[in-house]
Amino acid sequence: MSILTNRIEYAVGDASHEGYLAYDDEAAETRPGIIIVHEWWGLNDYIVRRAHMLAELGYVALAIDMYGGGQTAADPAQAGELMTGVLNDMDSGTAALRAGYELLLDQPAVDRERTAAIGYCFGGAMVLHMARIGMPLSAVASFHGALGSFHTADAGSIHAKILVCHGAADSMVSMADLDAFKQEMDAAQADYEVLLLDGAKHGFSNPQADVNAEKYGIDLGYQQEADAQSWNAMQALFDRVF
Repeated sequence: MSILTNRIEYAVGDASHEGYLAYDDEAAETRPGIIIVHEWWGLNDYIVRRAHMLAELGYVALAIDMYGGGQTAADPAQAGELMTGVLNDMDSGTAALRAGYELLLDQPAVDRERTAAIGYCFGGAMVLHMARIGMPLSAVASFHGALGSFHTADAGSIHAKILVCHGAADSMVSMADLDAFKQEMDAAQADYEVLLLDGAKHGFSNPQADVNAEKYGIDLGYQQEADAQSWNAMQALFDRVF
């Protein structure tokens, strides 16, 4: 296996964005392509590592840039400002998601009929939005993502199978939010699964969460077991749909 990586500049409207591509350059066949959407911090080293992990599983992984210019945040204030800029203009946010998806399809190694998206925190909300608006993905997986909706899907309009990995001790995305999400998905007749992870806090998949919790006083926490369980659940979902 030879993992090839590349930073790719691409346009979203008039703005320049910078994605990160990773795949096995020695594989002869086309293979499923996976979009990764970053946390509120931006496309940082953690997301790059996830792209490598997906490439090692045999996928073409494309981490997309929701902020433009490859921006990453230095602290929660900047992260919140960048994230809110997207959430307050979801027409532009949707355009960024669609542009990232088209960039994935443009990669010669990608099987255009087999695509999925995964996202973390803010990125979890974004990949669920991709599913809600009916983008032709085989699956989406959200890891400690926000669950509120920017779009109410009509019954039967969600094509992707959905996995939500949620920490039972997440103080930022409540159990009430999870219940509302389930009701929404039931009404949309979506094919979805919720993996509820005992004792896991917001950010449970990111080893940097404990450092950020202490440094900034945010209720985050890494949990190795939840990280492994959720990653295994994602792999099982991809095995089913691909």
